[in-house]
Amino acid sequence: MKVLLLDSNHSILKNGLQNLGFRCDEDFASSKEIVEEKINKYDGIVIRSRFSIDKTFINKASNLKFIARVGAGLENIDIAYAEEKHIHLIAAPEGNRNAVGEHTLGMILSLFNKLNKADREVRQGKWLREDNRGEELDGKIIGIIGYGNMGKAFAKKLKGFDVEVICYDIKANVSDENATQVSLQELQEKTDILSLHTPETPLTTNMVNTEFINTFKNPFWIINTGRGKSIVTKDLVNALKSGKILGAGLDVFEYEKSSFENLFKNVVTSSLSHRAESRSEIPEIFQYLITSDNVLLSPHVAGWTVESKIKLAQTIVDKVKEKFC
Repeated sequence: MKVLLLDSNHSILKNGLQNLGFRCDEDFASSKEIVEEKINKYDGIVIRSRFSIDKTFINKASNLKFIARVGAGLENIDIAYAEEKHIHLIAAPEGNRNAVGEHTLGMILSLFNKLNKADREVRQGKWLREDNRGEELDGKIIGIIGYGNMGKAFAKKLKGFDVEVICYDIKANVSDENATQVSLQELQEKTDILSLHTPETPLTTNMVNTEFINTFKNPFWIINTGRGKSIVTKDLVNALKSGKILGAGLDVFEYEKSSFENLFKNVVTSSLSHRAESRSEIPEIFQYLITSDNVLLSPHVAGWTVESKIKLAQTIVDKVKEKFC
């Protein structure tokens, strides 16, 4: 069987597949259209988020037996059509769930203790102790929406704290020793810190809007290491300004490209010297997040660790082996 690797990954992935007897070719640079011209020669593809796998692509991949995505979700793949064509789909949430859990906890502790603000001020020669008085996590109620691999990994990290952890999920009976499943209404009545761990679906897109935010009984903190389109940015900013949301930790953004490799579109502008320059087109509403002391931002790296790169690759190899060897 021939496999086309469309993104660079840890060498464990290519070596592992070759050791299983697969022939692996690499193409990290060709356009989607060029890849489509040769995809009928391959039995499998491995991709991260370089481009979407749509009906046109699948129709041209006449011999495809599996699509493996080195990541947690499959939202860049037309799942229904791939399954209709009897193509086996593989994702690897087990590979980066621990990294996401640690990153989520790190964001909360940094926000509560104003670490980024304090660090920036000390570097500027400012010594503002009272302004940087922190808040403790103990005694808080953490609400998790989406209690799959990522949500469970985060809840496990909270075991060392004196907190109550509750979760909401569209699936029934997901409770475990680390979190109690509740209704969405109960979660909104009790939560002090909301953590999103949901995939991108019609149900979760624009989920956190003004109406959703206002259903929470108390002001709350929000962390999003799931998918950026879950939060309507302008509604988040309005809630931060009003105090309904106390602070936010965002690893993903509404404006992100589907490849996750860039945040904003590049636009060509003309400088005073009349030379064309490229710059990022930053939405005005995003400027508020950039300048807010109670907002912590990271570039979609919650699951992006040295260890997760290895584990993601190995997970793909293991799942391909289980299905095809």
